[in-house]
Amino acid sequence: MPSSKSSLELYIVEVIKKKRKSLKKSQQDVANLLGVTVGYIGQIESEKISSMYSYNQLNKLSKFFQCSPKDFMPDEPIDD
Repeated sequence: MPSSKSSLELYIVEVIKKKRKSLKKSQQDVANLLGVTVGYIGQIESEKISSMYSYNQLNKLSKFFQCSPKDFMPDEPIDD
């Protein structure tokens, strides 16, 4: 089944997932921070489901990870 997310969305999700795992944070930790269910974070991290972080959620995550929201974006445009 093809991905329901764009290449850019997949990139952002993967960066956040790697940051989360490197800090030994769970999907539940992220869900608690964002005020959503752990199932929703699972949907975001799934390639097959179109759910995605909002800009406000990305901002909260950047505070949580102590980085810039720009750190979630690639340096160069991504071709789909």
